[in-house]
Amino acid sequence: MDVVLASGNKGKLREFSALFAPLGMRLIPQQQLNVPEAPEPFHTFVENALAKARHASQHTGLPALADDSGLAVDALGGAPGVLSARYATLFGEEKSDAANNRRLLLQLQQHENRRAAYIAVLVFVRSENDPCPVIAQGTWHGEIARQAAGDNGFGYDPYFYIPALGQTAAQLDPQVKNSVSHRAMALKRLLADLGAA
Repeated sequence: MDVVLASGNKGKLREFSALFAPLGMRLIPQQQLNVPEAPEPFHTFVENALAKARHASQHTGLPALADDSGLAVDALGGAPGVLSARYATLFGEEKSDAANNRRLLLQLQQHENRRAAYIAVLVFVRSENDPCPVIAQGTWHGEIARQAAGDNGFGYDPYFYIPALGQTAAQLDPQVKNSVSHRAMALKRLLADLGAA
């Protein structure tokens, strides 16, 4: 069965394709099918992922898989949340990982509580109007370090410290990260639900 992936991220395509193949599903990135980017107007990961999946399915007539993910920091009321990729732009700064990290550290200066979590929500729809989408969430708990560490990963990874592992996400071997991350947790749950469907 062909499934449209509502993303242009090549890393996600590789990771997801390998895991979906045993279920008899072949993932096709939405760009190959001329699907425009979907608007993401919502305040929750679930709503944005569902909107992206329905949008991709509407444009292709195929089942679709979408994800929405980001960082939620306790002391900031869950921010940057769904705006994680463009957090610095909310303060008139450039859109970049470096700017986002600078802004995050600045916002946390006055806070002792540095608990945070990476959240990933995956949504699979069989059709545009699927009344029962398969939704899976993964949450990876950690805290925001005061200093960057590690060269792997991207985004907030150099500052996302996992006490249980004694390292930041950027210090982890990519294979280790891909087996314990928020996206890995969500994917395991989604695959279990699809296998049972």
